[in-house]
Parts: sequence; structure tokens; C-alpha cells
Amino acid sequence: MTEHHNDSDAENTPTEPMDNIKSEQPAPDYQRLNSKATSAKKKATVKKSVIALVVIMVLGVIAYGLFRSAQNSEPQVITLQGQMQMQQTSIAAKVPGRIAQIMVTEGDRVTAGQQLIEMDSPEINAKINQARAGKQMAQSQLDKAENGARPQEIAQAKAAWQANKAASDLAASTYERINRLYEEGLMARQKCDEAFAQYLATKDQTIAARLQYDLAVEGTRSEDKSAATAQVAQVDAQLEEALVAKEEANLKSPIAGIVNNVIVSTGEVIGQGVPLLTLVNTDDQWVVLNVTETYLNQFAIGRQFTGTIPALSSANNPHTKQFIVYATSTLSDFATWRPTNNDDGFDVRTFEVKARPMTPDSRVRSGMSVIVNIDPTSINQTPE
Repeated sequence: MTEHHNDSDAENTPTEPMDNIKSEQPAPDYQRLNSKATSAKKKATVKKSVIALVVIMVLGVIAYGLFRSAQNSEPQVITLQGQMQMQQTSIAAKVPGRIAQIMVTEGDRVTAGQQLIEMDSPEINAKINQARAGKQMAQSQLDKAENGARPQEIAQAKAAWQANKAASDLAASTYERINRLYEEGLMARQKCDEAFAQYLATKDQTIAARLQYDLAVEGTRSEDKSAATAQVAQVDAQLEEALVAKEEANLKSPIAGIVNNVIVSTGEVIGQGVPLLTLVNTDDQWVVLNVTETYLNQFAIGRQFTGTIPALSSANNPHTKQFIVYATSTLSDFATWRPTNNDDGFDVRTFEVKARPMTPDSRVRSGMSVIVNIDPTSINQTPE
């Protein structure tokens, strides 16, 4: 039993590996010498690498400085950005009314004189009817003045004159007979005076009848004819005004262009002067540039330049247009410009320059950017 216990203790006692026993043994001298040589070589290699890196960095800094110096010595191209604009026309109502029909939509191309909107205005129709009735009345008065009295009226006046003349002749004869009898003492003075009064009355009636007959034959006076003519002209003007208002109610396009915006809807009641829609004349286009006084010399009136429209350009095909300056603002706007090579800013003034393309482009839209490059070598050159 004792021997069995000892065997188990011997089996449970750990034994150290042979590798650990070997590692605790000191290394030979030749291995230590090789390790020191290797470490010295590594240090020398690192030192050379650091020196080479420093040299490369110094050379890089020198090369970058030379590049920047050469870049600053060369004149840089000056770039300006402008904006395309087009002529816009607002179409407004000259007379109040209700929108009966809108004959165009946004984006439609219209021609000059094309009807855009039809309006319904009962007030205008009433004025037209009133003016036409007034014209008929005035024309009748003028015709009466021009034609004079009718033949029947002239004959009636002549008959009245002749009747009064016959009565006057009879009264004259009666007065003569009674007057002779009075002188012979056969007739009282009263009878003689009555005959004389009757004679004077019929004589005056005859003269009046003759004047009426002459007026009928002569016709209307020239003053009455002029008054009747003026009355007709006045009514004609009122009728023409009403018809023009009727025509204006049917709004027509004053220019050729594109419908940009329709503001109203069918059935709305609008007042006089209210905008209904806007038209854009694509043929009347120009670019606006705000140019500082330094570069204003390059944009004299009549001078041409080239601009690029990025919206119409592709990656390998820039869309360029030739422009000609037609206007420069006489008043300047105040602007501040701070140069990159100076900490202190200074103020310069900008002027608005307008230029038209040599050939209008239907693809251009209002608000598109235009890029203009200026050659710095020609800044101080006098324009031709």
C-alpha cells in the first residue's frame, strides 16, 4: 500500500520542460555580437531615411515657392458673371368686365394681333346701343337741315301767302271806296277808319305769309346746318368710343412672344388696369453685367465681346455667343471689393453694362448666367 502511494505522488509532481531549461542558459558571445551589429545597421538606415525625407520636404517647399512665384507673375484671366434678361409685357384690361374665355395657356407662342382673352361687359353693350340711337336722331336733324322744307310745306306756305295777299288787296280796295264816300260826305268817319285798320292788318299778314314762303323755299340757315353736323359728329365719337371699348374687351397681343404667366381665371370679374397675363419677347434679349470701374474700359458702347452660357453648354462643347454693348449706366452703384493680397479693403464703383447678342437664341431664358472672360493684358488699352 505504501509503494502505491509514492508512485502516485511521483506522477503528480510537475516536471519543467526542456525548452525552458535551455532558454535559461546564457547565449554564446558570437550571438551577442551579431545582435549589436544588426541594431547599429538599423539605426543608420533610419537616420538616412530621415535625412532623405527632410531633403525631399525642403526641395518640395522650394519647388512650391517657385511655382507660386511663377503663377503670381503671370496675369490671370478675369471672369465676370452676367445675367440674361428679356422684354416682358404685362397685358392689362382697359375696361372692367368678366372673363368669358381665356384663349391661351402658359408657354404658348403668340403673334402680334392674336386674341388672348375675351371679356363680357354688358355696360359696354348698353353704351353702344345708346350711342347708335343718338346717332340716328342727330342724323335725322341733319338730314332735315340739309334737305329743307318738303314740297308740300312750300306749297302750303305759298297758298297762305296768296290768300293773305288777296285779302290785303280786297281790304285796300274797300278802304279806297269808303274813303271817297267819306270825302263826299256820304260815309261816316268811323267806317272810314275801320276800313283803313282792316287794310293795315291784312297787309301785315300778307308780309308775314310771304316771309314764311321765302323761308320754306330758301331752306335751313347755314348756322343750323353746322349745329346739326356737329351734333352728328359728337354722337359718332361716342359710338366710336363704345366700339373701341368693346374691342379692347377682347384683348389682343401687342407683340409676338411667349405667354409667360396667366394670372386670372375664367369667370373672374376684373377692374380697369388689372394685369391679366404677361408676355415675353424672346427676340428682345440682352445681358446685364455689373462691371467695376477697373474693367469698364473693355465695355465701351459698340464694343463686342464673347460670353459663355453654362445652361446651354455641355462638358466638351461650351455654348458661346457674341455680344455687342449698347448701353452703359451713367450712374454708378456702390460696391466693396477686398483683394486677397491685402488685409485692408478699398471701395470701387460698379457700372451696369447692357449688351445684346448678335443673333438672338430662342433657347435662352431670362435669368440664365453668362460668363465673360477678360484678357488682363488689354485692360489699359484704349477701345477702338
